[in-house]
Amino acid sequence: MLRHFTRRAAGFGVTFLLISILVFCMMEIVPGDPASAMLGTSATPETLAALRAQMGLDAPAVLRYLRWLGGLVVGDMGTSTTYGVPVGGLIRERLAVTLPLTGLAVLVAVAIALPLGVTAAARPGGVADGAATLYAQAGIAVPNFWIGLLLIMVVALGLGWLPAGGFPGWGDPAAGLRALVLPALALAIPQSAVLTRVTRASVVEVMNEDFVRTARAKGASVSRALWRHAVPNALVPVITMLGLQISFLIGGAVLVENVFTLPGMGRLAWQALAQRDLIVIQNVVMVFATVVIVVNLGVDLLYTVVDPRLRRRA
Repeated sequence: MLRHFTRRAAGFGVTFLLISILVFCMMEIVPGDPASAMLGTSATPETLAALRAQMGLDAPAVLRYLRWLGGLVVGDMGTSTTYGVPVGGLIRERLAVTLPLTGLAVLVAVAIALPLGVTAAARPGGVADGAATLYAQAGIAVPNFWIGLLLIMVVALGLGWLPAGGFPGWGDPAAGLRALVLPALALAIPQSAVLTRVTRASVVEVMNEDFVRTARAKGASVSRALWRHAVPNALVPVITMLGLQISFLIGGAVLVENVFTLPGMGRLAWQALAQRDLIVIQNVVMVFATVVIVVNLGVDLLYTVVDPRLRRRA
């Protein structure tokens, strides 16, 4: 297991390095100059050259990449050209919103999809199966930002149960959690629809395997055969889809955070893009990529926990 983990970690380290090269090259070809953005169009060439030298922008591209990569390793991401503060501090503040939001959305998606998918798979073609299929089709068809707007109009403005937007901070954990409920639902509903279909298909496939039919022939009830034999063996495709969905949730947070005016990573990326703050964009993309890499590493290791065959093979 240790060798397996070491191999996977090394593979993801190479992936991180390749992504950093790609992101740096993309930022290099994007029109715009951080020094010009800070000084404006009225800056003299001498002032512009002095600021570029101060920011290290006059160095060769390879040297600037190595400096940036070294800064990433130690947490020094440079200074925002818009806010004039260290980018690392900005990202840490915004991660305190985005990570809990994503985690809550994952919990909501799993809480909806697993019971619904397993119940639908217990009796294919039944009423529960039809309801689950209808929910999955509707959830996949509707974008998360539209669900967010609908939740604001109905739950926040109409019923007054939850806040319509903003984030009060974690000084009051209950208030902070209340502010994330509607955004988490907006993110979770489309992903739970996809996960419901995957769960149903996986459990139905396993229910037709010989070992499940043997358990039924030995007198096991449908419920026992379903939860004791089928569901544990159907989890690998579900975990795979869940790992992919976390990436989509992080990407979807860009729109949802703007709908609910949450000060998260998605809103930071949106504002940096509008203000051409390339240093912030570059580092935000790398943080997103790092989170996705870590999640995929965790999913890969989780396979060996839920499936003994993969553990023996590892």
